[in-house]
Amino acid sequence: MSEYISNPDEAKEFQSRYRTMGIFVVAILLIYMMWLAWLQIFQGNRLRQFSENNRIKQNKISAPRGLILDRDGKALVENLPGFEVIISPQYVENLKELAGVVGPILDIEPEKIIERFKRNRRINGPFATIRLKDNLSREEVFRLKRIRLDTPGLEIRESIIRHYPLRENGAQLFGYVGEISRNEISKLNEKYKGSLFFEQGDIVGKSGLEENLEEKIRGQDGVSFIQVDAHGRKTITEIPNIYGQQIIDLDPVHGNSAYLTIDRDIQEAAYKSFTDLKRIGALVAMRSNGEILAWLNSPSFDPNYFATEIPARVWNKLTSDPFKPLRNKVIQDHFWPGSTFKPLVALAALQEKVITDKTVIFAPGRMYFGNRWYHNHNKNGEGHINVYDAIERSSNVFFYQLGIKLGVDKMYNYISLLGLGSRTQIEMEREAAGRLPSSAWKKSIRGEDWQPGENLTMAIGQGYVTVTPLQLAIAYNTIATDGKVVKPFIIKKVVDHDGNVLVENSPEILRDVTLQQPNGYKIDRETFDVVKEGMRRVANGTRGTARSLKIPGVQMAGKTGTAQVMSFSADQIYKSCESRPIHMRHHGWYVAWAPWDKPEVIVAVLAQHSCHGNPGAAPIVRDVIEAYFQKYHPDVIANALKKGDKRVHVPTESSGD
Repeated sequence: MSEYISNPDEAKEFQSRYRTMGIFVVAILLIYMMWLAWLQIFQGNRLRQFSENNRIKQNKISAPRGLILDRDGKALVENLPGFEVIISPQYVENLKELAGVVGPILDIEPEKIIERFKRNRRINGPFATIRLKDNLSREEVFRLKRIRLDTPGLEIRESIIRHYPLRENGAQLFGYVGEISRNEISKLNEKYKGSLFFEQGDIVGKSGLEENLEEKIRGQDGVSFIQVDAHGRKTITEIPNIYGQQIIDLDPVHGNSAYLTIDRDIQEAAYKSFTDLKRIGALVAMRSNGEILAWLNSPSFDPNYFATEIPARVWNKLTSDPFKPLRNKVIQDHFWPGSTFKPLVALAALQEKVITDKTVIFAPGRMYFGNRWYHNHNKNGEGHINVYDAIERSSNVFFYQLGIKLGVDKMYNYISLLGLGSRTQIEMEREAAGRLPSSAWKKSIRGEDWQPGENLTMAIGQGYVTVTPLQLAIAYNTIATDGKVVKPFIIKKVVDHDGNVLVENSPEILRDVTLQQPNGYKIDRETFDVVKEGMRRVANGTRGTARSLKIPGVQMAGKTGTAQVMSFSADQIYKSCESRPIHMRHHGWYVAWAPWDKPEVIVAVLAQHSCHGNPGAAPIVRDVIEAYFQKYHPDVIANALKKGDKRVHVPTESSGD
């Protein structure tokens, strides 16, 4: 029993320890009391406000983007009402269960919802909402609303869907919208600093005019406040004032609308002709003052897919297509111009006095230069011809000889005045400058001297020279208007929601090349007259390469072109182009304006792998110019038909270029 009797000495030994523990406990209690006092007295108001705010959910109301309209006010890009389903990650209690319930309704595999949830959290943080699907069907909305109360974090809300009524027609011009990426947020906030602010979940223009007009047509987002429970679900109680501050919803402000120079009727006529003939390539139609009337690329894509969430199968098809439907070929890609380059060489030769309009040159089926043969497209040749004949019949050999006499730098100095080799200054991103070579260019880029034989290939639009369809339209318009180089434009005006004009563009002449230019060169009006007559004969002469395409009462002037995409041996050069695999077939060009003596409209068409300018591209030019006159000058065609003029049908085989 004595073992249970405490030892006084031992008790004294532990007293200091008890005292230290007591002090520690008291200190902890004091710290807790001081912390509670700090929270209650000094931070009480602030924490109470946090608490109030925590049960008030702030929803951004996206502003409708401004409409994009044609010159007559017809819709090219518009908005439609819709619904979208959103996940708020902080309220999700069981991700696997949510994905299993929502996935079958939206026709999305649950695993993909989970993967998207985790990726979004990793990239955008734990509180960034996830847009699962846009443009919900009525059935999807109904089924989602039935499970809404039992699925924390799930939200269905009204949205605005960007709609493109022309679908594939003009898609590369109008562009498309999509949800902003994390990388784009910082870039766009820097780009539009002081005028726009972007955050996660915003819908922004990704390409084309949607991207270019972002600052002008983007509206001002609104905000609404709702009271929510612990699961993020809306409650029916009234939203309280927070410390005397009344919470007020802000309505969104509609974006400004843009009127384009595009004519929807002409645009649709161009698309129909391109589609009916099953062509690949590009088209641009322009008034002689620089107003763009139609803009087309083929193959194309439906931007309505991008306005929601593009299916993987559609995206894979677009990116794997060898003819690049996402590219804006009118300005982004540059091609050999082929024989459409010949009138420009003729301008240089006439102005330089290498030839006159009366000079006759022998043009056989081929000519020997250096150590090789250079062939004409017609193996029998053209005989003795002048410049009018050479343009009308598109004689290669005639222009080979002009190339030899001029040399690369003379061609460069004159032709550059018409805009080739430089951007047109149109209000679009990513425009290519094309390439107009000179001896200095080759030395600088290639480190090689210009070779005499390269003058021959350049003179017929092959070799190093490349152009965009828009550049060629500007150059031909310069010929048609006797030297006026215009600045092309698409945006006619921008108006606010009340109709007030905020921005308005007008035609602009960049230079008149009949006057001496900074490089010391100019082109006289008489020189333009000679070349214009040759180009009139292309469409109206007895041996013109586009003579088979007529519009009653309307005379066109222009030039066809055939651009080889690869070199062929002498025994293969005259082989039927149509018999080759499509990737080996020549590109066809036709650029023309009307009326030939008082130009109003000019159309440039590139028909890739169509073998010839006629019938590859010329029928489309004819259809578009005819549509223009049917709309703006219907009496001209009607009166001509009454007098017995007929619309000539498209030939089944090529005639020349």
